[in-house]
Amino acid sequence: MVLDLFCGGGGASMGYHLAGHQVVGVDLIPQPNYPFTLVTGDALSVARRLVRELRPAFIHASPPCQAASATRAFRNRPGGVRTAEPVNLIPATRELLDEIGIPYVIENVAYKAAGMRTDLTLCGQMFGLGVYRHRQFEFGCGAPIPGQPAHSRHVGLCARNGYLPTPERPMMTITGRNGHHSKAWVRKASEVMRTPWLSTDLNAVCESIPPAYTRYIGMSLRGEAQ
Repeated sequence: MVLDLFCGGGGASMGYHLAGHQVVGVDLIPQPNYPFTLVTGDALSVARRLVRELRPAFIHASPPCQAASATRAFRNRPGGVRTAEPVNLIPATRELLDEIGIPYVIENVAYKAAGMRTDLTLCGQMFGLGVYRHRQFEFGCGAPIPGQPAHSRHVGLCARNGYLPTPERPMMTITGRNGHHSKAWVRKASEVMRTPWLSTDLNAVCESIPPAYTRYIGMSLRGEAQ
């Protein structure tokens, strides 16, 4: 079983499910569209108890790290809505998971400021998706590290965040909630990410990762090549 900490709307959880794993998610914010068993609570506070109760074989964690995200440029911009100071929970998450001692992976944005060790980098283009959405993965406590897929040169141009793709700019940009986001955009973003259960959930689709990423990792956990 996989315990998915900071699970959000369930993009990562779905990937493990598609790879044949049972999944339980944990998130501080209620996630009405989450497709599996959800524990609502602070992930760092309840993780030890859930490990004792559920005995997962693997832990996935996607701790918030808006401080390192590209969307930090939009925080408190003139005329905008002021937001709370972003927090980097990666160090605290890593420390907790090392203490627990179960094989794990931490996922986060592909920016040096996130402070991640890059054992694996995944991009939507590797899986035929209409979004690049680079993410880094750091593995610990003996977790097997999947092979790094070839990361070929990006060809398609990206539409601006909040805008639908066009023939001239066929790749979507799905990075945060700072732009113009129509209902049609949310539906298209969920289609491109292959998270159809999030087709009406702006926050969740913006913070999710494509299930293809964690399916790739989940297959590796089962010892199955892609």
